[in-house]
Amino acid sequence: MLQIGGERPPSAVAFPRGRRHSVFTGIVERSSRILNLTTTPQGRRLTVSSRPETSTSGDLTPWGDLVAGESISVDGACLTLLPDAKELQFDVVEETLRRTVLGSRGVDSIVNLERALKVGDRLGGHYVTGHIDTLGTIRSIQSAGEICWVIEHDRSSRFRTVEKGSVTVDGVSLTVASCSDDSFSVALIPHTLAVTSLGQREVGDVVNLEMDHFGRWVDELHRDRQGDS
Repeated sequence: MLQIGGERPPSAVAFPRGRRHSVFTGIVERSSRILNLTTTPQGRRLTVSSRPETSTSGDLTPWGDLVAGESISVDGACLTLLPDAKELQFDVVEETLRRTVLGSRGVDSIVNLERALKVGDRLGGHYVTGHIDTLGTIRSIQSAGEICWVIEHDRSSRFRTVEKGSVTVDGVSLTVASCSDDSFSVALIPHTLAVTSLGQREVGDVVNLEMDHFGRWVDELHRDRQGDS
């Protein structure tokens, strides 16, 4: 392996055989309504309508080729589809309920949905893992002229943004307009608000946040280098 400047290269990451690693793009395909929430020994079973409220393609018919076990991003959180003939069902464990907005979503809430990226698909947004880094709170919404949100997050978390970089908000890929240690702003176009659940969000609402995947690795490498120095 090529070494630059005499420094040792980072260790390779080996994934266990048979383990799937789904990737999304942050281009929400549709938004649907939560129909039911039931308590399970591990957390909750989430039932989402198979018939969407909105769709980026304009197709409001249920997905016809879903397979039990496939990964679907629900408000940005990667969940596994359960076998069900009529609706979309997912088991959500306590860890996910505690760390994401899914713990506070109720019946009739609208959630964003995206199926995992397939080889050969267009990557219209950016690489999204579906692993939520932290929660954010919408602190302001400017709707005069350009629609701009300011979202605050926990300064002590390892969540980071960079100006003009990518960020995922409730599963939607957005571009960071400006940022500080504990907040960032994003501009939204009317189309995004119309076809995703972001159009229903208000000041004070809590949202799922995932930092840019490549930015996460850069941050990890930077921390490792600081630890070695």
